[in-house]
Amino acid sequence: MQLHELKPTAPRPAAKRIGRGGKRGKTSGRGGKGQTARTGNSTRPEMRDFIKKLPKLRGHGVNRAQTVNSERVRPVVVNLAKLEEVFKAGDTVSPKTLVLAGVVATVAKRAPKVKILANGEITKKLSIEGCEVSMSARVKLEKAGGTIAK
Repeated sequence: MQLHELKPTAPRPAAKRIGRGGKRGKTSGRGGKGQTARTGNSTRPEMRDFIKKLPKLRGHGVNRAQTVNSERVRPVVVNLAKLEEVFKAGDTVSPKTLVLAGVVATVAKRAPKVKILANGEITKKLSIEGCEVSMSARVKLEKAGGTIAK
């Protein structure tokens, strides 16, 4: 066997030719614009290390306050007008009774957190338990003779 008679057993894989337009999309496998898209680019290693040390603000969208507090459980809002039409005088209003009355829906098969707001008028004497109550709703409920327990 001579040196010129040697042949490879498997064909050599063709290199992926990039940066030539065609079917590979917008920048043809070269990323964005600028220095890294050009031929002959080699970023100096010390510059790359410096860039890596710069902090990046990650994981926050446009409104950072909402994305940071996104796990916070927000209460379901119920207005006084709805309590006036659903409950009778002397009834107890709690998240469970609100679910039973069909005013609020269950969340993960449980009664949700509820906050009572002051939209509408109330004339009935109701006792509120286990609900958050806004200050203006508290005033209206106490004026009607109702009680608010924590």
